[in-house]
Amino acid sequence: QSQVKKFILPIIEYINYSSNNKFLLSGSQGVGKTTLLKLIKIIFKKKFNKKILSISLDDFYLDKKERLKVAINIHPLLKTRGVPGTHDIRYLLETIKRFDKSKYPIKLPVFDKLSDSRKKKHKLIKTKCDILILEGWCVGCPPISRKYLFSNINTLERKFDNNGKWREYYNRLLKIKYSKVFEKFNSVIYIKAPSFAYVLSWRIKQENFLRKLNKKDESSGMSPKEIVSFIQHYEKITKWMLKEMPALANLVLYVNKDQKILKIRKN
Repeated sequence: QSQVKKFILPIIEYINYSSNNKFLLSGSQGVGKTTLLKLIKIIFKKKFNKKILSISLDDFYLDKKERLKVAINIHPLLKTRGVPGTHDIRYLLETIKRFDKSKYPIKLPVFDKLSDSRKKKHKLIKTKCDILILEGWCVGCPPISRKYLFSNINTLERKFDNNGKWREYYNRLLKIKYSKVFEKFNSVIYIKAPSFAYVLSWRIKQENFLRKLNKKDESSGMSPKEIVSFIQHYEKITKWMLKEMPALANLVLYVNKDQKILKIRKN
């Protein structure tokens, strides 16, 4: 209750009284974006009687088969979902366009993280929405400086991308293709983690929650060891955002290791 009154309500009021109607919600894996967005949507509807269309960048991941083609043609590391180059950007841009033109129904993809593939069923948004929020781990990220891009920070980069081809590819897409998506949004809300060190435990917790939610056993999804390797794909961009985003975002939410908001700063 105190978190809602002290922090969630100011975020909701910031969104409502803004002259904008499209927002990016950004932050590292497991930082609490989805939970925050659920709260925002519920309270927003009750308080202002407005409907939020929330879309997740994660749902626009390319299917396993599609990523395999990219991996064969560009770089083997693109087989793993995560970095720019593993999303269906055309579909995402079309979804934003339909919101802008009030063309309903809007058909949203649904990605199943446990099976690592897109579900056959779509989510249909039939009624007009007032606000669009795109949430995702790398939304709003600026291109990475070449010096940092090519410095090896983990085993994955040293062993499988020593020449930097994978990094150069996703950074180029971040600059050319993904920036076209981000430019369509008027404001960025960034949830800042204390450090990348907490991402592993958060991501393991998230995987366990997904299993319980989908009533799956431990053989589904990823083991803790696989998650250690998995998050190395995200490490460079996440650390870059931790450094750069507090100055670039319109609203910065600082959270602690338990994903509780400590303070909010408006730029």
